[in-house]
This record gives sequence, structure tokens and C-alpha cells, in this order.
Amino acid sequence: MDVAQRRALVVRGGWPGHSPVETTDVVIPWLTEAGLTVSVTDDLDWLLDVPLLQELSLIVPCWTMGRMSAEHAAGLSAAVAGGTGLAGWHGGIVDAFRGRPEYLQLVGGQFVAHPGGMVDHSIDIVPGRADHEIVAGLPSRIDVHTEQYWVLSDDLDEVLATTTIAAGDTWDRPVTCPAVWTRRWGSGRVFVCTVGHAVEDLLTPEIATVVRRGLLWAAG
Repeated sequence: MDVAQRRALVVRGGWPGHSPVETTDVVIPWLTEAGLTVSVTDDLDWLLDVPLLQELSLIVPCWTMGRMSAEHAAGLSAAVAGGTGLAGWHGGIVDAFRGRPEYLQLVGGQFVAHPGGMVDHSIDIVPGRADHEIVAGLPSRIDVHTEQYWVLSDDLDEVLATTTIAAGDTWDRPVTCPAVWTRRWGSGRVFVCTVGHAVEDLLTPEIATVVRRGLLWAAG
């Protein structure tokens, strides 16, 4: 596809606590600067038009919680399998559509807790993946103060960075979870960054770099 014809769709809505409008307004200029034409919707029915979705380079969901029908999930999965990228951050992608297993399988991770709420913690680049284009040149440790996501995941993910949650009252040792990963789904690319609770997170230079590169990587 010619660069001038590349298109992205931002699908935003759901629980307002993750500022779906404000955070996507941060990243939309990153996409347009890279030559993508961006459409924005708050209507999940876009996901029913698979031929249209397969004309897209990228879908960016920012929809914490909410409900997705089996038809919506099938449309999204088919589009990604056909080559459309899928990329997002924080609850907008990994705490979305909890009741739809097909969506969770596509994304490759599910939020289950953020112990302590807003806490100081680090995002640690996986040493063997430090040369990946999404994280190349970044410091091995990125310090942040925000929600630290405990996620359930599987080994189809290519994990680029992790975060380690300290031992707590009901778990007796630290728990290391993926914080940045990529995933292949058919011909499509999936990218997730679990940092991004608020606009301020996405404006942190290192996180901005990771998310911007991840979006463009997923778009191919």
C-alpha cells in the first residue's frame, strides 16, 4: 500500500477513568506525522465491516472494560489475521472486553490487578530483546510512577520489557509480568504497552518512544 493511502482507525470509549479521548489525542499526531490518515470512532460496529478493516494499516483500541459481541470480536480478529495491525496501551487494550475470550486471546494479556495503585516502579527491557526496533537505544530500566499492571499472558507473546511486583500480603514472592510485548496473529502484528494510565504517562519521553514506535511497528 502506498504510504499516502495508509489508514488508521482509533476506536475509543468505555470507562472514562483512562481518558480515552485525551490519551488518543496525544498519539493521533504521531500517526499523522508518520503519513497515516486517521479516523476516530466511538462505535464498535465498525468492527463488523471486515473488508473495510482489512484496508486499514492499524487499529488502535482505547476502550477500558465495556462489552464486545462475538461478532465484533470475530471481525477484529479476522482483520488482524488478514494483516491489519492492532496496538494500544494500558487498560484501553488489556483491560478491555473482559467477558470476550476471543479478544483476550488476540491481545495476549489480561489485566487482573495493580497492587498499591499509583506506585514507583520500573519497566525493565529484556536483555535479549534490547535490539528490537521498539526499544532499541532506550535505557535498560525506565522508572515510572503510575499503575503497575499485573497481567496474565502466554508465551506466544514476544516480551520486550517486564515489570516486577513486590511480594505482598497474599503472595509470598515478587511477580514478574510482561509490560511491553508484540504478538503475531495470522498476517497481523499486535503491540501492547501496559503503561499509559494518564496523559502524563504517554508524555514521559521513554514511554512516548515505546508507544510511538509500537504503533508504527504494528502498522507495518
